[in-house]
Amino acid sequence: MNVFTDFERRIKSVLEEIDVVREKRADLDFGRVGVEPPRDSSHGDVATNAAMVLAKPLGTNPRALAELIVEKLRQDPEVAEVTVAGPGFINVRLSVGYWQKVLADMIRSGTDFGRSDAGSGRKVNVEYVSANPTGPMHVGHCRGAVVGDALANLLAFTGYAVTKEYYINDAGSQVDVLARSAFLRYRQALGEKIGEIPPGLYPGDYLVPVGEALAAEYGSSLRLMPEEKWLPIVKDKTIDAMMAMIRADLDALNVHHDVFYSERTLHANGGAPIRTAINDLTFKGHVYKGVLPPPKGQLPEDWEDREQTLFRSTEVGDDIDRPLIKSDGSYTYFAADVAYFKDKFDRGFDEMIYILGADHGGYVKRLEAVCRAISEGNAKLTVLLCQLVKLFRDGEPVKMSKRSGDFVTLREVVDEVGRDPVRFMMLYRKSSEPLDFDFAKVTEQSKDNPVFYVQYAHARCMSVFRQAREAFPGVDLNAVDLAAAVEGSITDLAELQLLAKLAEYPRIVESAALAHEPHRIAFYLYDLASAFHAHWNKGKDQPDLRFVNDKNRQLSIARLGLVFAVASVLKSGLAITGTAAPDEMR
Repeated sequence: MNVFTDFERRIKSVLEEIDVVREKRADLDFGRVGVEPPRDSSHGDVATNAAMVLAKPLGTNPRALAELIVEKLRQDPEVAEVTVAGPGFINVRLSVGYWQKVLADMIRSGTDFGRSDAGSGRKVNVEYVSANPTGPMHVGHCRGAVVGDALANLLAFTGYAVTKEYYINDAGSQVDVLARSAFLRYRQALGEKIGEIPPGLYPGDYLVPVGEALAAEYGSSLRLMPEEKWLPIVKDKTIDAMMAMIRADLDALNVHHDVFYSERTLHANGGAPIRTAINDLTFKGHVYKGVLPPPKGQLPEDWEDREQTLFRSTEVGDDIDRPLIKSDGSYTYFAADVAYFKDKFDRGFDEMIYILGADHGGYVKRLEAVCRAISEGNAKLTVLLCQLVKLFRDGEPVKMSKRSGDFVTLREVVDEVGRDPVRFMMLYRKSSEPLDFDFAKVTEQSKDNPVFYVQYAHARCMSVFRQAREAFPGVDLNAVDLAAAVEGSITDLAELQLLAKLAEYPRIVESAALAHEPHRIAFYLYDLASAFHAHWNKGKDQPDLRFVNDKNRQLSIARLGLVFAVASVLKSGLAITGTAAPDEMR
């Protein structure tokens, strides 16, 4: 049960009973009527702006309209108190009986509490990570991986049909450089002295095993071939090795994609998929032959001072038109992006979400233009940019990795602090803001470490159940019995406040999915954990508030229902973030 959705429905029903509203109903936009938690919980449990947004079109005073609404709401048996605040805001305090029904529903729902069909099965493609297969992933990829994975989980939880996708950039000059770098390591494995890695090649030690594998499989035969013969062989083998490494790193981070899409498939058969995409744009009137003026600043790689085939992207929201085919007849990198988007659209996706690094900000408008042109406005595109991650150890910047050559790898971070701290902390700041990640802070056991604090709350919930089984041997703590026990028993103000925090979860989940902001789940989980720990601490000073009272079995079972609901929401939210909910922590 979503308390806020329920009372929004009730308030709109009340509005329909008010004469002045009913008379002008056709002129009113009920979509602006909202119900949310009041800023100060002492004011009530839910608040509505109904009178504030409807007074002007009704030609009446907001406070006067609020009084009419309040008069009707007071007739609701599940409303304990309702007041008008300020110019016309309405605060509602719900009855204890209503809260008990809400808690019973939470218990019956378990970890499905908060799940919804808001997405109505819309097909969404979330593409994230998509690192070039030229080496191990670095900590910057780590943030995009976690944000994309958590967002996909969140959308699936709210009723979208989600596909998690990785685009393998395995075409282009950087892959040739990779193959030449691996070939150098192959020569090294054959016993040659290669000296310093030449400028322009990848220097990391991660290519040493690739060279050794090539030597073991081919012996010295590759060394005897001309480059045009060995290059495609080494390229395929090296890409396969890099992708195996990347998949293993992602697995260590608990990131699993449904689709790995190879860019090289777009260049198959002479680039037939790219040609088809350009023909589609041409048919729709978005392609022409022309010369682009030189852009300000540094010239891009695909700029030419001669006639090219261009995408008329300025007519669909871009800053400049984009080249698709160079004067020599070869396709630009951007042409592959167009073909890739068309492939997604042809696969039936209603929305495409791209998770990119902050350095890809210049791609946003051109991708949005492609979406408008290819889908003719029938698809939605969202680009989320993840800002940089800075690594620290006790406040001191972390030095670069020897393995990669010039950066700290994702795997090194995960291996040192563990999967859960990495995932949770990558979400503990909005992705559009820079993130400082301190190895020492994310492993300390304190309230200042959010992932520990949240996981400890779940472990504490589980300890309560172990304590209950010791106090009441043979007790059956199934959800049906717990749900039945809470009605008529959960009445303490502190318990009701904790229950109100739990009730925010469905609203948080839906708003986070709508805004594409999975960090909201991490923030909420920390707030819920704080509320639970605070209530736990009250039990130390006030024994009558403890969850388990061996002298009152019935009340204990009812309170265990509240603990069950807390544990279920924590486990549900942690699952969305891709983080474990441990039963014990030592």
